[in-house]
This record gives sequence, C-alpha cells and structure tokens, in this order.
Amino acid sequence: MPAMYKKPLTAAEIKAKARELGADLVGIADGAELEAHPPNPADPRRPSDITDLDAGRVIVLAKRLNHGVARILPWGDRHKYYNDELTLTMLEETSLELVLWLEDCGYPAIIVPPTHVDPWRYKGDPAEHQSTLLSLPHAAVEAGLGTLGLNLQLLTPEFGPRVLLTAVLVTADVECDRRMEQALCLGPACGRCLQACPGDTVRHWDRDWEACDTYRSPYGFKKLTGQIEAIMQAKTPQAKNELLRSETAFNLWQSILRGSGAITGCRRCADVCPVGADYAPMLADALDEIPESSPAKQAKLDVMQQDEQATKPSPAFDASARWIGERIYFHKKP
Repeated sequence: MPAMYKKPLTAAEIKAKARELGADLVGIADGAELEAHPPNPADPRRPSDITDLDAGRVIVLAKRLNHGVARILPWGDRHKYYNDELTLTMLEETSLELVLWLEDCGYPAIIVPPTHVDPWRYKGDPAEHQSTLLSLPHAAVEAGLGTLGLNLQLLTPEFGPRVLLTAVLVTADVECDRRMEQALCLGPACGRCLQACPGDTVRHWDRDWEACDTYRSPYGFKKLTGQIEAIMQAKTPQAKNELLRSETAFNLWQSILRGSGAITGCRRCADVCPVGADYAPMLADALDEIPESSPAKQAKLDVMQQDEQATKPSPAFDASARWIGERIYFHKKP
C-alpha cells in the first residue's frame, strides 16, 4: 500500500485503541524476533507461515477471565466453559475491531485466534496434540506481557495465567516491547499447578500435552469422534439409541452450539496459581486449599526441587529458558 495512504501511528496509540476496544492487556512484539526464535525449531510456527507481507509487528491482546467461575472447584463445571467461551468471543470481537481500525489507518492486518490449527498438519489421529499456527503464550512473552510457568502457561503480573490471548499481525513501524528478564513463576517450590491438575499432566517446565487435551478440550474432536465410533460399533439398535441420547451426546451438542467444552475447558492450573495481583483479593479465600493434592504429586515436586537445587540440567527448561526468564528464587537468601 502506498505510504501516502498510511496514517502515522505510534505504539502508544495502538495500545490505547486496543484497550478502548476492550483488551485488558496489550503488548507489541517484533515479528523478526518470533521468526528468529520459534518455540520448537524442529517444528517452527512463525508469523511468515501465516503471511509473508504483514507480520512486521505482532500485537498480542489479553482479556482476563472472570473470577466468579474460577472459584468453582470442579474442573469440569460447564459454567466455567461457558463463561470462558463468552470471554473469548469478546476478545475475538476486540481483535476484529482493532484490525478494522488499523486498516482504516492504511495497515493491512490479520487476526491470529488461540484455537486455529493448521489442517494440513492433521494426520488422522484425533488424540494427537495439535499446536496452533502461532504460539500465543510465547508471542505474549516476546510482547512483554509476562513469562511462562512450570507447565508453560503464560503468567502475567496483573492476572497470573487467568487470561485468554489473541494476536494481530500488522506491519507498522512502531516501537516494540521488551521481554521480562525475571521469571514470575516460583517453579516446583510452589507447584500448585501440578498439585491441582486433575490429569497429572504438569512436568518439570513442560506438560504432557496430549493428556492435558483430554481435560482442556473435554468435548472436542477426540471426544466427538470417540462417541461416533462407539455408536457405530454398538451391537444392538437399542445400544446405539442409548449412546445417541446419552449425556455425553448432549454435552457434545452443547459444545458444538457454543464451543464451551470444545474450545474452552479445564483451567484448574490457572485458577490456583498465586501469581497475579488478582489472586489474593479475589481468589485466595476459595482456592488456597487444593483437594487434588496428593503425596505422589508432592513427591514429584520434591524430586524437581532437588534437581533444581543441584542445578541439574533440565532439557525442558533449557528449551524454554528464553520465555521462562531468570529464576530469581535461586538467588534469594533463606
């Protein structure tokens, strides 16, 4: 687009507009940094995989999750799914409004939602973990919004991990934000995410993603295909009819209708995380005790702490050190 049609913009103006439209947090990452540092070099997901033209800047938007449903303890409560889906819908609308505003200013822009995966990478296995086209938690770190935690979820100073993310790709010559240098996560010395996880999927600066998908998308594609296969394989018409009319089928229908339980799901690890200015005043009284904790989970945390105190190398940490940040608790005096 000719320069004469471009309105001069600053980073501050873009952020102010994003907040005006409903974003709670906004940061701007350098597209070149995301190109140079993909989270998984063996399977890079870069802005250029989406567009070669309009990804000079990656604007990351965050909307906080509401606290009322976070205070509900069962991980599979559908109120939580539905509230989170409404939050995501609002954030997507904010992203679209920001794109239209940027384009009115003369800058073509593209939305990157948190649920969009590349269909060409699907290999016919509904249980296989599908990564998004661009890792928004990593982009958020590059945009200065926070750091990654023990299970590689984004932590922010304001809301901990209790945010949803989208990104907007645009080439506008505006100032970028800088990554936080110090980790917000206290690692296995805290370990509340591991203690609360219903699927025991948290690893040492890593996560069992396929096991986690069973919970964070409990009525997603894997559940849908499994239910259809069960109906097809049922031995009698009566058995087929019972499966067709089951609670699982009803929940799948609800999830198809709104996405709740398919694109939103378990977030117990986010609910109980003590990072964030919101935790103490809004959540601590309801969530400080973790019913899912167990001696076996504590034993795993103890081993992780021993490894860290012995400064034993962690391949998972080494792979993500750029986004986790410096673990300052190593340097604190007892």
